[in-house]
Amino acid sequence: MDFRKFLSDFIESNSVDFTNISDEIWGFAEPRFREYKSSKLQQDYMKEKGFSVVSDLAGQETAFIAEYGSGKPIIAFLGEFDSLSGLSQEADVDAHTPISPGGEGHGCGHQILGAAALAATVALKELMIQNNLAGTIRYYGCPAEENAGGKGYLVRDGFFNDCDLALTWHPGTVNKVTGSGSLANFRVFFDFHGTSAHAAGAPHLGRSALDAVELMNVGVNYMREHMISDARVHYAVTDTGGTAPNVVQSYAQVLYAIRAPKVVMVKELFERVCDIAKGAALMTQTKVDIRQVAAYSDYIGNDSIAMKLDANLDYFLPLDYSQEEIQYANKFKNVITDLDKANLKHFAEYLVGKQKAKEIVNEPLFNFRAPYNPCAKSGGSTDVGDVSWVVPTGQFNTVTWAAGTAGHSWQAVAQGKSSIAHKGLLLAAKVLSCTGYEYLTDMKLIEEAKETWTQMLDGETYPNPLPPDLKPGQW
Repeated sequence: MDFRKFLSDFIESNSVDFTNISDEIWGFAEPRFREYKSSKLQQDYMKEKGFSVVSDLAGQETAFIAEYGSGKPIIAFLGEFDSLSGLSQEADVDAHTPISPGGEGHGCGHQILGAAALAATVALKELMIQNNLAGTIRYYGCPAEENAGGKGYLVRDGFFNDCDLALTWHPGTVNKVTGSGSLANFRVFFDFHGTSAHAAGAPHLGRSALDAVELMNVGVNYMREHMISDARVHYAVTDTGGTAPNVVQSYAQVLYAIRAPKVVMVKELFERVCDIAKGAALMTQTKVDIRQVAAYSDYIGNDSIAMKLDANLDYFLPLDYSQEEIQYANKFKNVITDLDKANLKHFAEYLVGKQKAKEIVNEPLFNFRAPYNPCAKSGGSTDVGDVSWVVPTGQFNTVTWAAGTAGHSWQAVAQGKSSIAHKGLLLAAKVLSCTGYEYLTDMKLIEEAKETWTQMLDGETYPNPLPPDLKPGQW
């Protein structure tokens, strides 16, 4: 039997297991480093399916590796399962309706992401048994992709050192292989310490930490004119020092995300931002503590792996959507923001060019494969980037949401248990497992991927942006 048919049939026949896992994780909606139920659910399932499982890795209680087989090559499938704060939302409801106001929600589709990678690993194991195949497959349960970069700790501690290939994917609004271009990213807390005083009776005795935060933010905003256009710097004031205006705030905190196309560029911006923070402290006679809590490297794409992912996407596309699913997608396309609606035209042109964009922009679902762009730019960051620096890595998207849906939105959360999301999950699992099979059974393909990877690195080595003493933390 053709390997694609075997893997596709297995995934379809076990689809209820995989979609149930996704839906349960959607319901758990657990934040970074606290994905206890989500991690246990997957670990238990993989043990049941005959995988050996090791957990509590690199200081992350919810990280685990499920492994089957022995010897080379070693193929890694990457999964995620953390949620986002403030995105609680009822499923399938096309109005903002939080289940728990201010609560967690799966606005980036990580519940689908992990379930599909798990499904691919399980399916490939069955084919290995059927054909008595050598080699090793692993499912990496990776926590804290959002805001903390959990994979970076796994990379730093050597858990990918013996891998030959890594494959992953991400939910989205388009079927497309990912090119290089994600932004490297540092997350940094700036804690300012001043002196409390009565703001009316003795203001001259106080030194305001909140003043220092505000001055720092002003200074960084002036810096924006003098940094490269592809860089991004944004912040959130996480502690204003209290709610009493008649008390000089003795403490205040701001969290920064500093991004640029390469880690070395982020490091340079980081140093400038630190200097601004120190200057703000000097101006206000306060003190500042600087604490980096996460780092992401830029993603190194791989043209050789991309060709295989493209071919397998083509094999399974287009999908057969029902009329009910088309109506469902239209319902959610109609409730995206006006800005997202305006951006949809530009996004379509970016994907397929101006002429074809006119044909697809009104479609509720983008049911095609967009051309691979090896140098595509992305404003986001991913800790898959860290993996791609130490092992040849391939990544792609499948359609799980209506066209125009923004990631990190309540609209994405609402669609997370739909049959459209489930079809995107199963498509991703098929593409991952089929691509994994091709590399598992052909060492020449492995060598090609490694040669391409070496060329892409062009002599550079992993920048390892995490401070050596930094430990995962629930900040």
